Amino acid sequence: MGQLTVLALRAVLGALLAGSVAVQTVMVPLLASDLEGLDPDYAYLRTPFLLVVVLGVVTAQVVLVCVWRLVTMVRRGTVFSHAAFRYVHLVIGAFVAAALLVFTLGVLLAPGEAVAPGVVLLLGGVGLAVLGVALVVLVLRMLLAQAVARDVEASRMRAELAEVI
Repeated sequence: MGQLTVLALRAVLGALLAGSVAVQTVMVPLLASDLEGLDPDYAYLRTPFLLVVVLGVVTAQVVLVCVWRLVTMVRRGTVFSHAAFRYVHLVIGAFVAAALLVFTLGVLLAPGEAVAPGVVLLLGGVGLAVLGVALVVLVLRMLLAQAVARDVEASRMRAELAEVI
C-alpha cells in the first residue's frame, strides 16, 4: 500500500472518527431534547431509541479504530500475523452488534402507528445488509488466516533452506 493511499485513508478515517464524536457530543443531546416532545403514547421509545443511536455510533467508532490499526500494520508489513486477527474479530463483532441494533430499532418501531410498516421493513433490510457485511469480513478473515499460514510455512521453508546451504 502506497504512502499516499495510507495518508488518504487515515484522513478519511480521522474525519469519520471526528464526525462520530461530534454526533455523540452534539447531535445525540439535540435529538434527546427533540424527543422530549414526543406524543405520550410513544414516550417509552425515547430512551431505547437514544441508546440504539449511541451504541450504533460506538460500533462505527470501533470499526474505524480497528481499520486504522490494520492500516498501520499494513504499512509496517506486519498485517500477515496473528495480531491482526484481534482487530478483524473486533470488526466482525462490531458489524454483528450494529446489525442487532438495527433489528432492535425495527422491533421498537414496529408496534403501533409510530412509523409506517415499510420503514420497519426497510430497517429489516438494512439490518440484513449490515449482517451481510459482517459475513464478508468473516470470509476476508479466512483469507487472512490462509495468508498467515502460508507466510509461516514460507518462513519455515526459508529457515530449512538456510540450514541446508
